[in-house]
Amino acid sequence: MADKLSKEDLKFRTQIAARLREIREKTGKSQTQFSYELNVDSQSVSRYETGNGASVYVIKRYCKLAGVPLEDFFKSPLFK
Repeated sequence: MADKLSKEDLKFRTQIAARLREIREKTGKSQTQFSYELNVDSQSVSRYETGNGASVYVIKRYCKLAGVPLEDFFKSPLFK
C-alpha cells in the first residue's frame, strides 16, 4: 500500500506544478507547443502542471527549454 503524502508534501507538489506552469507560460508557448519540444504528449505536460508525475528530470528539461538555470527553479517566490 502506498504511503499518503503529508500536507507539507502535497503543498510542495503543488508549488512544483505551479512553477513548471509559470516557466512554460513565460516562454509564451501553449502546453501543446511545449510538449512538442519536450518530446512528450500534451497530456503529460498537463499532468506535470497539475502536480502529477514531474520528476527531477522533467524539471531539468523544462528549465533547459525555457533558458532557466536549474539552480534558479526553487528560488521562485512560490517556494517562500
